[in-house]
Amino acid sequence: MEDAPLWTPAGDDTHLDFFRKRINEKYDLHLVDYAELWDWSVKNYANFWEEFFHFSGIKHSQPYDEVVDISKGIADVPEWFRGCHLNFAENLLNRTEQQKDKIAASLLHHTLPSMKLRERVARIANALIDIGVRIGDRVVGYLPNSSTAVEAMLATASIGAIWSSTSPDFGSTGVLDRFKQIKPKVIFSVEAVRYNGKKHDHLNKLKTVVDGLPDLEKVIIHPFCSSTVDISQVKNSILLEDFLSDNTDLTYEQLPFNHPLFIMYSSGTTGSPKCMVHSAGGTLIQHMKEHILHGNMTHNDVIFYYTTTGWMMWNWLVSSLSVGATVVLYDGSPFIPSPNVLWNNVDLLGITILGTGARWLAALEERNIVPKDTHKLTSLHTILSTGSPLGPASYDYVYNCIKRNVLLGSITGGTDIISCFAGQNPTLPVHRGEIQYRNIGMAVECWDKNGKPVYDESGELVCTKPFPSMPTHFWNDDDSIRYQKSYFSVYSGVWAHGDFCKISSRTGGIVMLGRSDGTLNPSGVRFGSAEIYNITEKFDEVKDSLCVGQLVGSDERVILFIKMNPGYTFNDEFVKKVKTFIRGELSARHVPALILETSDIPYTMNGKKVEVAVKKILSGQDVKERGALSNPESLDLYYNIPQLIIK
Repeated sequence: MEDAPLWTPAGDDTHLDFFRKRINEKYDLHLVDYAELWDWSVKNYANFWEEFFHFSGIKHSQPYDEVVDISKGIADVPEWFRGCHLNFAENLLNRTEQQKDKIAASLLHHTLPSMKLRERVARIANALIDIGVRIGDRVVGYLPNSSTAVEAMLATASIGAIWSSTSPDFGSTGVLDRFKQIKPKVIFSVEAVRYNGKKHDHLNKLKTVVDGLPDLEKVIIHPFCSSTVDISQVKNSILLEDFLSDNTDLTYEQLPFNHPLFIMYSSGTTGSPKCMVHSAGGTLIQHMKEHILHGNMTHNDVIFYYTTTGWMMWNWLVSSLSVGATVVLYDGSPFIPSPNVLWNNVDLLGITILGTGARWLAALEERNIVPKDTHKLTSLHTILSTGSPLGPASYDYVYNCIKRNVLLGSITGGTDIISCFAGQNPTLPVHRGEIQYRNIGMAVECWDKNGKPVYDESGELVCTKPFPSMPTHFWNDDDSIRYQKSYFSVYSGVWAHGDFCKISSRTGGIVMLGRSDGTLNPSGVRFGSAEIYNITEKFDEVKDSLCVGQLVGSDERVILFIKMNPGYTFNDEFVKKVKTFIRGELSARHVPALILETSDIPYTMNGKKVEVAVKKILSGQDVKERGALSNPESLDLYYNIPQLIIK
């Protein structure tokens, strides 16, 4: 890493600085910088979260009796702020009178003032109550990133129901793999979507999903691309405008801090996607911490994140309403009608915080896009990147071709925690190729295989102490076996996130080195091999298959190996057929970069496919430990494959 920082903070008047000074005054401390504040926050995590609870001004109707039981470890998943009652939606819609006409959301073609958003939420909430939706019922969205998605989510939260969503690019199989497990009562969706300038029908996929959800009572369809829509083919369906209640009074159900708010989904590496339940209070306080302290966000900010409703960054984006920021919602290609479409929006809408992914920045560089020469970007003070590691070259591109005086924040976390372990920090310099620091209150360390903290060498990213946005539980996992296995099977009593990383002893910065488990992560879109296997096994031509990731630079591509049944031929036509089917059943993001034929698939003695060993081989490592394999010679097939040699 280069010594000279690419960006340095201009002063010491950030929210983080004010918070540090507040802690110094109250506890008679002399914390001089962020590193010392972070150290205090993880050693005294109960005090930290209590102090931020009050610093943030979270609106609540009943005070807490206890912040957290510090005798319980992270694997005990302790309850947070016991006794406290609040409502998530109220905290996002609780604008002052001075802000009632402020723009809450911007959709390029029209804006949504705060009071109008509140009115729409009220009309949906009252309509949901009228059809019998109650506390704890599941309401889902099969929706693009739109105002309807925000309104439906907030309405659901306001009445104490549980929200879950996925985006229209998911095929019916992928959606049903998720929604069938949680048995929703209501689904919100659209008749069509637009992408790459083309209109794509959505009603056929929606009908398949609806037919596969026997507990579904109502289907609410928002005409997203058309003024008139025939929805007669979808049972129990109604147009959104016909569904809305005339009642604009909004009552916020006051619920425990740990009441379920969102159900998010794991990638499905070892079977059906795990349904991770996140609490209203835990999500709220964690997101507000990241927005206020790490984002230094205020009501003057305009934030955009390129995301879909199926990614946790959508939930994170919408939570910025809690600090009064304006949210920009965008659904479409980042390259249509031109590669400058997002930069055009920055200037048009005065975007101050732009969130994207490493893949997009790399694509812009490949196309020789130089926004600093074509756009003003005056309002922009922060660029965020997540989804996959941001390579050093992308740092150079941002500061040389986009804007020099901008905080480039690479952030890392995930759906499992619906937030970040490490990320942007307005009080610290930006160093090339590094995430600035571990987030406050997050006891993140890098451990070697012996469970010892290490610096300046690769290891497993772990978290050693509890935090509020841990999943409270997994849906349909009453004994918590899947939960414990997912995070606490690598190191006893310590959260292992499945990422390799390296922490600099000099800067405190973090470099992410890729996934350490079998989760696939192309361009930051996490999913599991099991989702692909569920598709390939439907083909008569396929005897067996193996799906793994291969690291290419800072990104990962998905490789699918297929073992053919006797009598069938592997050819280009078959490859196209498989890719088309995966795209239709799951999504375009699930389509492997390459599909190759193999004569054998490695298995362990107890019948499990060996993915990690093959992934290591494709990354150039030599796998010598084969004692657990039933057919160890099969690994030799995966060395030196011409199509996979990275030049």
